[in-house]
This record gives sequence, structure tokens and C-alpha cells, in this order.
Amino acid sequence: MNVVNDSPTREAPGLVTQHAVDKDWWRGAVIYQIYPRSFQDSNNDGIGDIRGITSRLTYIADLGVDAIWISPFFKSPMKDFGYDVSDYTDVDPMFGSLADFDAMIAEAHRLGLKVMIDQVISHSSDHHDWFTESRSSRENPKADWYVWADAKEDGSPPNNWLSIFGGSAWQWDTSRCQYYLHNFLDSQPDLNFHNMDVQDALLDTVRFWLDRGVDGFRLDTINFYIHDKELRDNPALAPEKRNATIAPAVNPYNYQQHLYDKNQPENLDFLKRFRALLDEYPAAAAVGEVGDAEHGLDIVAQYTADNDKVHMCYAFEFLSPDPLTPERVRGVVEEFETKAPDGWSCWAFSNHDVVRHASRWADQFEDREGYLKMTANLILTLRGSVCLYQGEELGLTEALLSQDDLQDPYGIRFWPVFKGRDGCRTPMVWTHNLKNGGFSEAKPWLPVPPEHLHLSSAMQAADENSLLAHYKELLRFRARHQVFAKGSIRFIDTKPGLLAFERAQGETRITVFINMSDRATELPWKTDKTKLMSAPISEATLEAGMLTIPPYGSAFIAHAAGENS
Repeated sequence: MNVVNDSPTREAPGLVTQHAVDKDWWRGAVIYQIYPRSFQDSNNDGIGDIRGITSRLTYIADLGVDAIWISPFFKSPMKDFGYDVSDYTDVDPMFGSLADFDAMIAEAHRLGLKVMIDQVISHSSDHHDWFTESRSSRENPKADWYVWADAKEDGSPPNNWLSIFGGSAWQWDTSRCQYYLHNFLDSQPDLNFHNMDVQDALLDTVRFWLDRGVDGFRLDTINFYIHDKELRDNPALAPEKRNATIAPAVNPYNYQQHLYDKNQPENLDFLKRFRALLDEYPAAAAVGEVGDAEHGLDIVAQYTADNDKVHMCYAFEFLSPDPLTPERVRGVVEEFETKAPDGWSCWAFSNHDVVRHASRWADQFEDREGYLKMTANLILTLRGSVCLYQGEELGLTEALLSQDDLQDPYGIRFWPVFKGRDGCRTPMVWTHNLKNGGFSEAKPWLPVPPEHLHLSSAMQAADENSLLAHYKELLRFRARHQVFAKGSIRFIDTKPGLLAFERAQGETRITVFINMSDRATELPWKTDKTKLMSAPISEATLEAGMLTIPPYGSAFIAHAAGENS
């Protein structure tokens, strides 16, 4: 759904020239996530970089998406591969320079692409200057910039909070003889959002990137920003209620109700400050990542309500291994619509933290490619914005890596039951007949799976029936019908295995049928005030009042103005 470029034009650091803008561009946008280490290596050191991203922007623009989201590229010791930031206002040399970033922004905007970047502000790296100063004493100016607490009388941690990466969420520091909080690695200390100076400093880093021309942010772990000031223990969670959506089942993190280490009500006040800053710019937007297995959609509703916090959020409802069924899809979307009637969702089937959905769902089916085309039709016609993860359009599978190949500390910690996140982070495959799939001439930081080579973008670009060709056609179909981006949604009762819903906007109404089964289905459709639309993977027929939809096929029916279904 590319539009005429209405992004701010970068003239000089801190100076933005404003043109006519669409402040609502994010609503219904399709956002392509780039994991920079694995996208394209431009200098043959085995690690992807910003110049590599720039060189592939035409591919992304040709795909037909609206924006890119770039995972962290900031300075970092890379203990968690960029999600441990040591400098919020600079590019890590392994990815390039600020000049490279500015050039990438300019090229993206020239191509009509918005640019969103990952903002990781719930925690920093322990190499950040702020933490170095904070840990130096209990009296320094930044002593309260992180979450510090005394030990209990027996020397144990202040409470029972657990880290997502395993073990206690508290790490003893010998400089201050206190514990500091870390919800993730012990090298990722949590910032203290109860301190307004911390909030101000973080918002200044956000302004830095807005002034460089970025169009928005993906906010990492948005519900982890603020902790309970009283440091109360989390209650236990009954075994039957444990949910492995956020952390693997082997992780004791699932044994608690996380009432006090995240999801605090004070977070809403900070998000309002964040939104107020974004509103100073022509059309900046934010999508928040809500990591919570128990209350995900409730939190999404809170964070997107009233048009004064984040613009949209995505939760983990479709990132779990649970089977994808019509009942599940309808239940999740209707629950969101009920809980957040004035909010906005952002749906994703894959990202850099979960097993690719080509393996989670599609590999079990004989017609794997047909199933993946069906899931594309599904996510790109639901109400909400969409995040597509790099390689999703190629049908890349989860890579099966050896223990020796692992880089992810999460996987190393819980191997072999949980193999970590490296399997979804292997390099993109651009062509089958070049070394490492065209990603790099050097040994990549993660191996390129041989089984990915036949799925390369070059091979699929030459095949009009490929999954890549389907995504391109589907995204252009979506762009031609604005109702898919911004219209309402209403589900319709129908046959088992079939998902049916109506998208409506003004006088435009389109009924969508998605056959999620491996069998053809038929249902009567007798109105003469509708038309079966030509659409990707439709292949449906409407003859003699009978609508027939092939396995994993879809049907799109346009209604005449004023016609009731």
C-alpha cells in the first residue's frame, strides 16, 4: 500500500522540513521487520549491516509493504544481540555509522517506505555509562537510575521475582553491596522509571532519532517499564494455569503470576509522555510489544485506548505454537474488538523471538505452500496493522542448528529442550547459486541452512506461482481496497473449517471466506447484488447460487452499495 512519500525530509541534524502528511498512515500499515544481523552483509564480515539494508530496500518496496521495522543496531556489547544497549544515540560499528543510517532513511523515504526502529528502554546494557555511574556508589547523581535494593537479612534477593532468561531477576553487585533488577540477562539492568530524570533522558534519546527522520518506533517489552515500588513478591501460579507463550515450559518464570514485576498502572503515565513527544512530529507512530501470557489483550486495550498512549500494540496470541483454527482466530480478534473498541491491533505470525510459523503450522500439511498462502490471505485481510518478518514471504522454515552453532544465550541456557531463537534468525537467502545464499561471502554469524537455498528470493521471483509472487499480488490487492486497511470487521457463522468475516468502510463492504482446511467446501450464496472478486489464491467459483472454495483457498465477495448481507 505504498503512497506518495509524506515523510519528513532530512535537511540537517535536528532540522526537519514538513510536507503534507498522513498522520494516520500506521492504521492498517504492513510493516516489514528486518533483523539487521541477518538481512544483508555489505562488507563481508559475516554480519548484516545498514548499508546492506539500504541495498535491499528496492526489494522491500517492490514487495508492496508500507514500512520497515529495524531491530536494534545501537552500540552494544551484543550479549543479547543489540537488545542490550550501551549507547542509545549511536550506531554500533559492526552495523555502520550514523551517516549510513541517514543514507538509509533517505533511500527508504525516496521509495515511499516509512522507517520504524526498535526502542529498547526497559533496560540498558551494564556497559552503558549510566549504569557505570549508578553502580559506582549509593550517592552519585545517577545512583537511583536503576532498580537497586538491599538484600534480605539472610543475604538472599529482595523478593522472589524471576528473570525470563532463567533464575532470579536480581544480581548482586559488589560495588554497592546491593542487588539490581534484571528481567532478562544479568547484563541487562532495568532502568528505574519511577525516577523522572530517567524518563526525561530516555525521551531525549527518542527525540534524537525523530530528528534524524525516523517515522516511528517498535517499543520492546513495553509492559516491563515500571516495577512495583514496594517490591512485593509475585504469587504462585497454579500448574494448570501455566502458559508457555512468553517463556518456554522448562523455564520456572511460568510458575508465577507476574503481578508486581511488570504491568504496573504507572506505566500509563509514561506512555502518555511518550505519545506527547511523538505528537510534536508530523506523523510519528509507535507499536508496543506486550509480553504477557495471562493478560496480553487486556494490556493492549489499556495501552491503545483514548488516543493518548501508543498507537497500536501486538501481543503474542498468534505467536504461540497453538494450532491456527477459524475458532481461534475469531476468538482472538473478537476479544480484542470487545476489550479495545477504540484501540488498534497489530498482528504477527512470526518474528525474531519465536519459531517461524512455516514450521510451527505449515510443515505438518501436505500442501505446505498452499497453507502458507492461506495464512498470508488471513493476516492481510484481518482488521489491524500487520508485521511481516523477513523471509516470511519466502516461506523460510525454522533452521535446525547444532549446539555448537548456537549464539542465543536463551537457547544455550535451556538447551536441549528449548533451542533458543537462533533458528528464526539465520540469514536471508537471496539467490541459490551464490555462497551463503548471497547474504555474505564470509562465514555468516549463523549458518545458512541448505534447505533454504531453493526458497531464495531470486528463484521465487522467477516463478509466477511462488509464495513470494503471492505476497506481492496480495499486498497490491490489499492496497487497491482501503477497506482492508481501515475498515471494521464482523465475523459470520459458517461451516467448520471455514472462516468468514465482513470488512466494511462507508459504502464499501467485502465478505471474506478463508478455507483453513485441506478439503474443498461449498455453501449457498444466492444474492444477485454481490460479485465474486478476482483475488490472490481465490480460485473460488460462484455458479447457480453455490459458492465453492478449494482447499486453503479464499473467496472475496464485493457487495453493491446498500445491499444487506
